[in-house]
Parts: sequence; structure tokens; C-alpha cells
Amino acid sequence: MSLDKDQVQHIAMLARLRLADDEFSETVDKLSRIVDFVDQLSQADTENVVPMAHPLNESQRLRPDRVTEPNDRDHVQQNAPLVEHGLYLVPKVIE
Repeated sequence: MSLDKDQVQHIAMLARLRLADDEFSETVDKLSRIVDFVDQLSQADTENVVPMAHPLNESQRLRPDRVTEPNDRDHVQQNAPLVEHGLYLVPKVIE
């Protein structure tokens, strides 16, 4: 399937692209090749292909869920202008 200049202008408008007049012939050619390739892919037989989320049949390695850093909240909050019960106090912005 080959695209024409009107179709590429419409695609460019939808994509909010501004193409110069001298860019249209190259863009028409490139987009036509992309559409032809997609058509070629759609002809592949996928009848007995099982859908998969990942090409490798492996499970994700997870690290153990354990605390590795100390809680330095009180030390960090020493620089804050206002703190109460471990929370930062900020001015009210919604009335």
C-alpha cells in the first residue's frame, strides 16, 4: 500500500508536524515503506503462537525485603524550619 501526498499531509496535521514542501517526497517514501512493512508483518501466520509477556521463560529475581539503612529522620529534619511529630509543617495553600 502506497501513501500519497494528501494522506501524508493529513498524518502530519494529526501529528502536529510542519513539513516543508521539499520534505514531502522523502516523507511519503519513508511512510509508505513503513506501511508496507506492517502489511508484510500482518501476513505472518500466528495461529498457533502463544501470547507471552516476555521472550524469556524466567522469573524475576527479587532481593530480600529487609531494612538496609538506619532511620535518620530526626537528624535530617533538624534543617527543617517547622517539624511536629516527625512531619514537615508547611503553610496552608488552600483556603
